[in-house]
Amino acid sequence: MIENDFQYMRFDQKVSYLIENLKDLPNELTEQGIDILVQANETEYAAMLARDKGSIKTAIDILVDAGDYLWAGLIAKNANLIEESKQIYKTGLDYYIDMEMYGRALSAATALGLPFDEIDALYRKGIEVESRSMNLHSARAMIDSAMDSLEISLLGKQDELSQELMDAIKAQRDQMAKEDRAEQDKKEGD
Repeated sequence: MIENDFQYMRFDQKVSYLIENLKDLPNELTEQGIDILVQANETEYAAMLARDKGSIKTAIDILVDAGDYLWAGLIAKNANLIEESKQIYKTGLDYYIDMEMYGRALSAATALGLPFDEIDALYRKGIEVESRSMNLHSARAMIDSAMDSLEISLLGKQDELSQELMDAIKAQRDQMAKEDRAEQDKKEGD
């Protein structure tokens, strides 16, 4: 019955119906629903629908096509597709660096477990890129904000990757605080 009614809805009604009923959507509407949500540029909902209905590969493909390598990598990791997850994060790292999206590049590097010096180099490159168009304090604040957002998004998650990311964020913040203290001491010494 719902499927017949669904066919007669306008496109915007279908999108609203899909979003409102995402968790309870009948299986027979899944494939069409994913396509409609992608067409409506509702990427996150399309990926959630695909993931929740067991179409992990589809969810990953949707997110990769949208440039959301972090979520795609996490979905792959949670589905125990470890090698695919690593490859997604590597591709994402390259993409984010090319696009000068250093907050996301830092997250991808952390997810890959790159050594601290490589993560620090990315952090510094992000500050350099951002400082081209703004002052250093604003760039630092922007990166701190990105780290806060990442940390908030990980709260309450119990998987290993989330814990690794939280630990890396804490380590990065400790390093930044140490550098700030050293810089302040230097200024006071001059």
